[in-house]
Amino acid sequence: MRVIKEFTKKDIRVSIFSWNNKYLIKYEQGMIEQTYKVNETDILEEGDLEAFFSDKFLAEINKRFEEMHQSLRNQIENI
Repeated sequence: MRVIKEFTKKDIRVSIFSWNNKYLIKYEQGMIEQTYKVNETDILEEGDLEAFFSDKFLAEINKRFEEMHQSLRNQIENI
């Protein structure tokens, strides 16, 4: 697995890896993470990965994080 890029944007840690002819795009926030796999053949060049860091896409990622955090809190309270 090769690390292509790592950075933080709007309190979300983003890591991009190249592995098995796929790009793995991992978003982390606290104890929660989301990973998306994209075939390398769907991306013409690594610069095209920037679309996955747009404000609109990150807002969608953040909304899912909020839902995931709430689900985790609810589950912990039910233990």
